[in-house]
Amino acid sequence: METLLKEVMWKQFGASIDMFENAVRACPEDLWDADSKYWYIVYHTLFFLDYYLTTDPDNFSPPPPFTLSEFNPEGEMPERVYTKEEMLIYLMHCRNKCHDLIAGMNPDNVLHRWKNEYRDYSIPEILLYNMRHVQHHAAQLNLLLRQNEADVPNWVSRTKLNL
Repeated sequence: METLLKEVMWKQFGASIDMFENAVRACPEDLWDADSKYWYIVYHTLFFLDYYLTTDPDNFSPPPPFTLSEFNPEGEMPERVYTKEEMLIYLMHCRNKCHDLIAGMNPDNVLHRWKNEYRDYSIPEILLYNMRHVQHHAAQLNLLLRQNEADVPNWVSRTKLNL
């Protein structure tokens, strides 16, 4: 049962990440840094995907060149626009981290609590919360693509990457 649940969770979370990646790749260059701030939605999503995959959130630090700007209480934007290539590298980092976290779940660590000042979730619950967040922003990016008459990627029903 444990193996089946991990496989199902990975297939669906992986599909959400795949859909998000497809929306990133589909973004035309002229939309990346337009008024919609497509790039920032991508950054915000990846930042929190990474953060929520960190089992000890007090010690979270994104990989370079990214910063902790998303925690800025004034809501300031990052110091610069991140490129699509940088975002795709960050996305791969997050996909691998997600895969490893799900693959490594076992009866001993599945009850570990993911806690910050706003949330207190079990690992399975923070994973589902995180997946919903990624899917929300994948849909938002697809809407922006449609509104700007760009090609919109197809639905991904499950990831093709094995657990």
